[in-house]
Amino acid sequence: MKRCAWAADADELMIRYHDEEWGKPVHDDRLLFELLILEGAQAGLSWATILKKREAYRAAFDRFDGSIMARYGERKVKQLLGNAGIVRNRLKIAAAIRNAKAFLAVQQEFGSFDAYLWRFVGGKPKVRRRRSLAQVPAKTPESDALSKDLVKRGFTFVGSTICYAFMQAVGMVNDHEARCFRHRQLR
Repeated sequence: MKRCAWAADADELMIRYHDEEWGKPVHDDRLLFELLILEGAQAGLSWATILKKREAYRAAFDRFDGSIMARYGERKVKQLLGNAGIVRNRLKIAAAIRNAKAFLAVQQEFGSFDAYLWRFVGGKPKVRRRRSLAQVPAKTPESDALSKDLVKRGFTFVGSTICYAFMQAVGMVNDHEARCFRHRQLR
């Protein structure tokens, strides 16, 4: 079974993520929010690092319930900064809390985070036919537009590169290599 090059020699957790999750269209608000926060947490780190910490993140951030996270105060921030299971970066933790507030506002305005996000790709996945990882851009006009709009709405740690990685993860873009078995399954 052929996989994308980045997953071919990866550990079991990364292979499972590639085979079962990455690139599969997501329409669940909680999971979309989780992945946006985790992509921001990844900045400067590897995805493998964040994936290994994912369960600790879910526990630490109340399963990414935006309504709970939006109410976090200094006591909770101090607790998070002491949690070795997550990336203990004050700016990234503050961004997660701020993003929870912005997430709730987007849900209020658009009815769901899903409805808001998928507008940036016309409501359906953009299917690419990349032959190799070298052909995958770091950002696109769609990720630029999403990033700019998220920032305007108060989100942080949502640069265009982070947004493109997020769009790939949640299936807004099918960037599985053309030879990868998941490319055909998700097309």
